[in-house]
Amino acid sequence: MPSLVEVVAALIQDEAGRYLITRRHGHSHLAGLWEFPGGKREPGESLEEALRRELVEELAASFIVGERVETVRWAYPERTVVIHFYRCRLESGTIEPRESQTMAWVAAERLGEFEFPPADRELIARLR
Repeated sequence: MPSLVEVVAALIQDEAGRYLITRRHGHSHLAGLWEFPGGKREPGESLEEALRRELVEELAASFIVGERVETVRWAYPERTVVIHFYRCRLESGTIEPRESQTMAWVAAERLGEFEFPPADRELIARLR
């Protein structure tokens, strides 16, 4: 039975409406693919708490977690992932990659030019 992993992800836009995406590290699951920043929910955390913590860890800034846009359930051979996507906006600090990950600000209509995990593709089609 594959394990179930609950994940939170942030849809962060700049003033021009571009989305912040980051590239997964070479040693992680789905290495090299692009994703919206976020990560795994820890036991006992609310989804919003998990997302705030992950964003500080990854991006060195504090964010306001807004409405949930989408929840996607996706079965990979080794695990099932449930991803909760939230709109987020910068609260304080400067966004900088804390984990040496590559970051990019991308217009919605250009998101399709980047390779994302299969679980993200439906949402990306809608954002475009």
